[in-house]
Amino acid sequence: MWSKELVIERARQTCTNLPEETLVFMEKLSEKSGLGPSTYLPEAFRRDPPNECLEEAKKESEMVIFGAVDGLLAKTGVKGEDTWIAVIDKVASYNLSGMGCSAGLAAVDLARQLLQNFLCSGGKQLSTENITGNCCLGEDRSMILINCFFRVGGAAILLSNKPSDSHVAKYQVIHAVRPNTAASDSSYNCVTRLEDSQGLLGITTTKDLIQEAIKTIEANLTTLGHSVLPISEKIQFIAKYIAMHFRGAKVKPYVPNFMKAIDHVITHDVEKNLKLSKTDMEASRMTLYRFGNTASSSVWYGLAYAKAKGRIKKGGRVWQISFGSGFKCNSLIMKATRAVDREEKNRWSGEIDEFP
Repeated sequence: MWSKELVIERARQTCTNLPEETLVFMEKLSEKSGLGPSTYLPEAFRRDPPNECLEEAKKESEMVIFGAVDGLLAKTGVKGEDTWIAVIDKVASYNLSGMGCSAGLAAVDLARQLLQNFLCSGGKQLSTENITGNCCLGEDRSMILINCFFRVGGAAILLSNKPSDSHVAKYQVIHAVRPNTAASDSSYNCVTRLEDSQGLLGITTTKDLIQEAIKTIEANLTTLGHSVLPISEKIQFIAKYIAMHFRGAKVKPYVPNFMKAIDHVITHDVEKNLKLSKTDMEASRMTLYRFGNTASSSVWYGLAYAKAKGRIKKGGRVWQISFGSGFKCNSLIMKATRAVDREEKNRWSGEIDEFP
């Protein structure tokens, strides 16, 4: 576990080349990040000096990957050899690396499509982000954001198309929407990895990020809305659209209420864009506070939060939405096939009552 204070303290001890104003900027950013005192960073950063070599990055990945898969197989009682498809980074001809926070939901959609072609099969999907190899030690403020928000985490998910598994499955995948706006240069370059003026590698973000994210979210919601929104919401949207066409800027666009079709939403912070309440955002914000931004696995930590609170009921619809470099916005909607027992163990067990 790393507190925010320990992160800044280690930065002062090890990044001796950084000016004080950069460290103060990191400290202020960490205070506003929403992260709590118990998130995780790799062991490599505790070494003196920090050892960000390939071997340490491998240790981090093995710790997260093996831990997640072992826990998944133990919980489901499935043997490793019974799953024919594994969706992780760099497998077969599908490469999901570099997609950042959006990779987890894209991987589920890929696994679903593969399972449609392999009868009576199972598949594992793994989401993680390697922190050891992505820490930026330079002064460029657009690159040190990742140091302040991202933390170690991972999740493993088991998928199946076997009829015999229908009575034990928790969810059924209903919809997957994955718009990609990478054809636009500003969208493609708004989150990317490059060298700074000192030749140090890091993930950088541009001023276009927010605007490109909004465009990609709108593309996602437009497609998703056709599939899930009730007719009353569609009528209001069309009426507003027609009014805007004839009256121009005098009429504000109608933002559909997706919570009329969804019971739970697990996302990054899009509260204002989707008119979500603080209750709707609770699982996502508590996940950020407790574990930090664990990239593609964040939406699974959020889902585990809702399960640990006993909020997932049979027939309930869960909407997971994630964003990542490219720029991409992915949506996954699943229907709970049974009520999930609050006592069923997951990563929040033992501490869930400490949260709202």
